[in-house]
Amino acid sequence: MRYQAFIGKSERRADTVWPQMVRALAATLNVPSPIGEDLPPLWHWMLFQEWASAGALGADGHPQRCGFLPLEPTLRRRMWAGGRLKFYQPLHIGEQVTRDSTITGIEEKNGSTGRLLFVNVRHTIGNSGGVALIEEQDLVYLGAAGAGSAASPAVAPVAGGLSIDVAVDTILLFRYSAVTGNSHRIHYDQDYVNEEGYASLVVQGPLQATLLAGFALRQGATRTLAEFSFRGRRPALLHRCPLTLEAWPEADQLHLRAIDRNRVVCTTAEARFNA
Repeated sequence: MRYQAFIGKSERRADTVWPQMVRALAATLNVPSPIGEDLPPLWHWMLFQEWASAGALGADGHPQRCGFLPLEPTLRRRMWAGGRLKFYQPLHIGEQVTRDSTITGIEEKNGSTGRLLFVNVRHTIGNSGGVALIEEQDLVYLGAAGAGSAASPAVAPVAGGLSIDVAVDTILLFRYSAVTGNSHRIHYDQDYVNEEGYASLVVQGPLQATLLAGFALRQGATRTLAEFSFRGRRPALLHRCPLTLEAWPEADQLHLRAIDRNRVVCTTAEARFNA
């Protein structure tokens, strides 16, 4: 397999959970600042940013793939399809942290839009107390064709479920991209979005996951998250917002989803709590 040399490849990064960054993300999400508390789940995505020079960016605004991640010129689009996280201890605001990343799998497939490349990356994030969380990310590389969002059926509300509407606008998309160091043009460049076949700007998948994790915590009373997984189902487009977050318990976990105003599911998630 042509990508075999990348499997097992690792890199390490270090960062600090800077209080000013925490305040910036809190303001972006329109929630109280957690200064003096633990870092909320999924807020670690503002850490370990990769800021490439302008000349090292690809046409989509992402840093060009080389070095750690595979370079595949024929698949110029890259998306974060989903992931799974296990939480062992909280990250603390103001402390130094590390992230060890390893490529654990690469698989080529053929889909309805053509050839696809799936890359799985495991991140182990730690602090002075040891491992804080382990995250598995699912990345997918796609070709230029078939970028737009196909029509999807609407879903009915879940009986007994809880829901909340979240306003989404260009300011939120811009600020979240800025605080997480995300330069992907589908979140701020309407001309580029049109080229990819979307009707309007695309709401970040990690933003939706972060909103869902926060919504899950509000349902868990004083409990903390033990595990959280999410999967992008359909692009969440700005002109179909606000988003509605829904949650309902099933067995030992909480099911969640983000749906647009047409009641099309954009992101699903599952949360498990510590006892």
